[in-house]
Amino acid sequence: MHALRAEHAFDGERFLPDGATVVIDGERIVGVEGRRHDLPAGLPVTDVGGTLLPGLIDCHTHLVADTSISGLERAGTMSKEDLDQVILSSLRSHAQAGVTTVRDLGDRAYRTLSFRDRPGLPRVVAAGPPLTTPAGHCHFLGGEVLGDPAAAVQDHAVHGVDVVKVMASGGFATPGSDQLGAQFTASDLRSMADAAHAAGLPLVAHAHSLVGARNAIEAGADGIEHFSCLASDGIAVGDDLLDDVARRGTAVDLTLGDDRSLHALIPAPPPPAVAALLDRLGVANFDEFYETRLAFLARLRSHGVRVIAGVDSGMAPWKRHGNVWRTVVEQVDAGYPIPEALRSATSLAAEACGVQHRTGRLKASLDADLLLVDGDLSRDVGVLATPSAIFIRGTAADASHS
Repeated sequence: MHALRAEHAFDGERFLPDGATVVIDGERIVGVEGRRHDLPAGLPVTDVGGTLLPGLIDCHTHLVADTSISGLERAGTMSKEDLDQVILSSLRSHAQAGVTTVRDLGDRAYRTLSFRDRPGLPRVVAAGPPLTTPAGHCHFLGGEVLGDPAAAVQDHAVHGVDVVKVMASGGFATPGSDQLGAQFTASDLRSMADAAHAAGLPLVAHAHSLVGARNAIEAGADGIEHFSCLASDGIAVGDDLLDDVARRGTAVDLTLGDDRSLHALIPAPPPPAVAALLDRLGVANFDEFYETRLAFLARLRSHGVRVIAGVDSGMAPWKRHGNVWRTVVEQVDAGYPIPEALRSATSLAAEACGVQHRTGRLKASLDADLLLVDGDLSRDVGVLATPSAIFIRGTAADASHS
């Protein structure tokens, strides 16, 4: 048993006014007290400057993707051994950045399931191959639904997944898929959501299109990924839809967190299909499209929508594994108070991932998933970029590179 005594602390919900003394026994937190709390004689104590907080959670990652352009597509042809090496490297990159839990929303051959609780590596909440239509978005990962959609969900449950991911619309990573249309009917999505819930699993939907998002929300999806709301006449999101999402408590992950300095790596000009889509949306390039996404954050907050932090990490160089801290900074820039933005990557994210009884807060009985950053986080959220120590279930994070 030992203790960390920190000058500043965020407990997953709020900043503690007098810092914190966190007592750790093995993998668990057994006590959270004020910084000046008297500890039993003989208990080892490490005094640390900076801010102590729960480890961050990335609610949307693809561990089988190595952050190179087209890396996810290549995962569709890789051997299981090579996939496992990419997964290991991806988890180490997350750990190095202070991420202690990830929700993987699309692998191949269920390879991420065996990485769920490896010592020193982030906890994995795993979806397995995402469910999609024949030749639909990410079909190369092996999740094509060829018969009864509910049966496909049940098969995933038999494999032991933690969450079901379904592609409600097309996506940018799959040429020929329709980003403006729907891949499944509202009825099919409802049967999939019902089957997931009957198996005790949440269902989250990838939705770039407005119709895909509406279908998923009406079907009872627990979360919407991307939520781009693209339509044939542009980007259209009515107040009624946002109010409905807020009323239902649906978790929305805009999958932001780009390292925008690397947007220069985006091919120019873009492929003809992408160029035509950007033109239809009334934006000149991807940077301009990304700015509309950042502006959308403020609207979500004004309607009380439950926003969680995820990156779609692994998909490209600008979406590196470990980038989730950037989503917190983006929310603050959009007007979110720092504690609210931090909750999206800690306690709220833990709830969305179904691991709130294990992580996401500085609280006795939870796992000792801890992040220490230099400086006062309540004044400068940018210090998240430079973690000074990371503990995963009480063990120093495995941030070494393979």
